[in-house]
Amino acid sequence: MKYHPNEIEARWQKYWAQNQTFAAENHSDKPKYYVLDMFPYPSGAGLHVGHPLGYIASDIYARFKRHQGFNVLHPQGYDSFGLPAEQYAIQTGQHPEKTTRENIARYREQLDKIGFSFDWDREVRTSSPDYYKWTQWIFIQLFNSWYNKTTNKAESICTLIEHFQKDGNANVNAVSDDNIDTFSADDWNGFSKSQQEKILLQYRLTYLAETEVNWCPGLGTVLANDEIVNGVSERGGFPVIRKKMTQWSMRISAYAQRLLDGLKDIDWTQSLKDAQENWIGKSTGALVTFKVLDSEGAQSNVEHFLAGNDHSGYEINVFTTRPDTIFGVTFLTLAPENELVAKITTEEWKQSVEQYVDATSKRSERERMADVKTISGVFTGAYAEHPFTKEPIPVWVGDYVLAGYGTGAVMAVPCGDERDYAFANFMQGKNGMQPIKNIFADVDISKEAFSSKDNVTIANSDFLDGLNYKEATQKAIAELEKLELGQGKTNYRLRDAVFSRQRYWGEPFPVYYVDGLPQMIDAQHLPIVLPEVEKYLPTEDGQPPLGNSKEWAWSTAESKVVANDLIDHKTVFPLELNTMPGWAGSSWYWLRYMDPHNKEAFVSKEDEQYWQNVDLYIGGSEHATGHLLYSRFWNKFLYDRGFIHQQEPFKKLINQGMILGTSAFAHRIEGTNKFVSKGKIDGRRTQPIHADVSFVNASDELDVEAFRNWREDFKEAEFVLEDNGKFVVTREVEKMSKSKYNVVNPDDICEEYGADTLRLYEMFLGPLEQYKPWNTAGITGVFGFLKKLWKLYFDDKGLVVTANPASKDALKTLHKTIKKVTEDIEGFSFNTSVSQFMIAVNELTAMNCHERSVLEPLAVLISPYAPHIAEELWEKLGHQDSISKAPFPKFNPEYLVESSKEYPVSFNGKMRFTMELPLDLTAAQIEEIVMKDERTIKQLEGRTPNKVIIVPGKIINLVG
Repeated sequence: MKYHPNEIEARWQKYWAQNQTFAAENHSDKPKYYVLDMFPYPSGAGLHVGHPLGYIASDIYARFKRHQGFNVLHPQGYDSFGLPAEQYAIQTGQHPEKTTRENIARYREQLDKIGFSFDWDREVRTSSPDYYKWTQWIFIQLFNSWYNKTTNKAESICTLIEHFQKDGNANVNAVSDDNIDTFSADDWNGFSKSQQEKILLQYRLTYLAETEVNWCPGLGTVLANDEIVNGVSERGGFPVIRKKMTQWSMRISAYAQRLLDGLKDIDWTQSLKDAQENWIGKSTGALVTFKVLDSEGAQSNVEHFLAGNDHSGYEINVFTTRPDTIFGVTFLTLAPENELVAKITTEEWKQSVEQYVDATSKRSERERMADVKTISGVFTGAYAEHPFTKEPIPVWVGDYVLAGYGTGAVMAVPCGDERDYAFANFMQGKNGMQPIKNIFADVDISKEAFSSKDNVTIANSDFLDGLNYKEATQKAIAELEKLELGQGKTNYRLRDAVFSRQRYWGEPFPVYYVDGLPQMIDAQHLPIVLPEVEKYLPTEDGQPPLGNSKEWAWSTAESKVVANDLIDHKTVFPLELNTMPGWAGSSWYWLRYMDPHNKEAFVSKEDEQYWQNVDLYIGGSEHATGHLLYSRFWNKFLYDRGFIHQQEPFKKLINQGMILGTSAFAHRIEGTNKFVSKGKIDGRRTQPIHADVSFVNASDELDVEAFRNWREDFKEAEFVLEDNGKFVVTREVEKMSKSKYNVVNPDDICEEYGADTLRLYEMFLGPLEQYKPWNTAGITGVFGFLKKLWKLYFDDKGLVVTANPASKDALKTLHKTIKKVTEDIEGFSFNTSVSQFMIAVNELTAMNCHERSVLEPLAVLISPYAPHIAEELWEKLGHQDSISKAPFPKFNPEYLVESSKEYPVSFNGKMRFTMELPLDLTAAQIEEIVMKDERTIKQLEGRTPNKVIIVPGKIINLVG
């Protein structure tokens, strides 16, 4: 009876689907365990062998926990809104919903072939109206909430309105816009409804504001920082510029400290926690005010300010972590986007500044942060007054300052900061650049800045002289507060998240506008479904694609979407034209899996209380900041408002590494259409061209005819072959990608070797968290292992399993494997488990082991890794239920306790034979047995040894 994986796997996949084998119960006497994968975006290319890596790992763990008696929730769905489907729709004219549906069908087919134990009855799709109804509902809750700094949580906007009605806003301790005018209760009660709404927008957790955004003209939309790579869009490679737009934003910054604090309570790798901490970027210091001196004086001469002229009224607020160095300030630098730039720049410098600001807008913030070598900036012609010395400080614009960090302005202390030092030296001698001041005692700054906080003694700093970093910091803040020109402050790099996208394929906002102010559609009328449009591009006048819809207005009388030509601004109003970003639907999806068919709530309180949160989350490290921060933010908000009971969504998180592709390169001689084989390059200048790996065999030999027919420009190419008539390519390990033609389709592997082989091989490649190259040649060894496993149970005639008692060696092998595999799964060391399986099967084969007492638990052991073959073995052993319901074998240490020892018996130090003896024998008893052994008698040939050396449990040596 031979092993036929395709027949076995198809049968068991059908069985699992028909019997809903992996359906989780929402309430059970079993302990719960929630295993979650970061769900995929279903692209048209389908899965390659790198994609299932994390899914296989999570599936092994989910199956393991079921064997341990847990009620396991292991769901799957699709992150199905986003740019790729829309770009494809623009190119082909097909509706994104159609291509997304087709892509999902393809993904589902591939996922099923690999044998995952997903509870498919809970599938979610973010682009389904039944799902995004609740994304819209959560948006409405955010709009109707504010962050109370006193209670340190989000509260209903109604509590803020009550406060305004009774006491005004003077004593409100809220996260809000800056520079809100103070008003009394009488003022508030006297405001018009629209005035009140404008004020509330300054406090709401989601709000409209003019914001600096990453605008991508090529895609016609705003992009998040993590959607930009090297200054261009990750999708399509289009240039990105900085631009001010009115956008929906979310006050994630309100949760900055709680997002930091929450990291202490979750089991994530330190590198993940570090990434989040760096992104949130907490720092302590002072907010310092520099008053801008009047521009008229700035145009004439610096001495003019010393005469005590009036200030212009503008102030430059600077956040600094080093207030101790305030006497070392020689210039201020504004971010190019800072609105003060246009207000304080003098006529003389206006053109230069405008050109610089325009040039900087074409560089992303990430690019500017990463580029520490390029120094650029321009003087504004303006000066500001030092808060202590009253000296005029020149104001510059520099792209190393970011608008979103701090206040978008820095006080430059070149003697204490490397970037300020480099900037000052680069601009030395230019108008508006003063000499560097040294405010550190006994420190040489002639070659570099002194940025350390240790061993600092402040000098040339008036009342700070002689103080160390800590003393000087406290003293400087105290004096600034006396002058009302500064205060101690904690700052965060984390900025409010822009929440608008100028795209079609995304969640519509449940928002209409009355007199330009946003109004929420009542939750009972959700979902607001995407309308049909003829074109997915922006409108001719630059409006988002939803502007192409002829039916995108809201009737308050009928409570439904109606035709645009009915807009009268009395009962029919325009709807929001932007859509939500891709991260909207992925910021709460794990909650929907708990209760996916609920039409009354996004999740029932009972189901959420039962599942609580995700016990194990597996996904890529590229989500370390974006998705994981946004989802933690939404989770904490929902917790604050009492909708859920857990502050953190994901208890344990593991980043799987990446399976890399082994690319193939055919080398073309530069300037020609002649390709030269690897061994014939001989120093010639060649250009490596990616060749589809399907044209290359295991010996790196290229199918030249297939390569010729692959592309039109290769049809007439010449090929310089090796002496054996073959063309050999070079190889390089790269990211597996369709564009590099190094993709391996898992369907092909499943077809040839079976899904169990694929699962085992992906785990066998190396530790889960590491990057590792794919090598199809190595998969045959794993396939051979499964065939060898099969032969323990079957021969050509059928089942050979017996009820005979197992040997102690066989039981030892079994329990050694139970111990190792249990520890490996619990430690997520799946690759070493596969090695142990191979060792065990080799040992049992050598023992000719066919005993049920060993082979039955062995099938359960391997079932999380190779579930199809395990199910088949289990059934053939006579079981009616799925093997997934069988308890995991328990390790018994008694089977690993050695009762005997195989001694090497040596004569004059040379081992002649071995002898197995009980470990509890004394040296005298061992000697008696050895001396009577026929082999000893033969070796001695009648002689009596001078000495018999015996160490029980170790050695036997006869000397002389």
